Amino acid sequence: MGELTDKAKGLANEAAGNVKQAIAGKDDPALNAEGKAQERKGEAQQLKGKVKGALGDSI
Repeated sequence: MGELTDKAKGLANEAAGNVKQAIAGKDDPALNAEGKAQERKGEAQQLKGKVKGALGDSI
């Protein structure tokens, strides 16, 4: 995957995680935790894309 692909997937996962957290609120701790995990996954994917951009897509 390229830099832009990783960044795009990261943004999508982060957004989906935020939506899950908003829907869950404090009423559904399991969904809230799932949303937080997905948000963190998205942040990591975006970071991976930034690193690829700095070092090249070959990593």
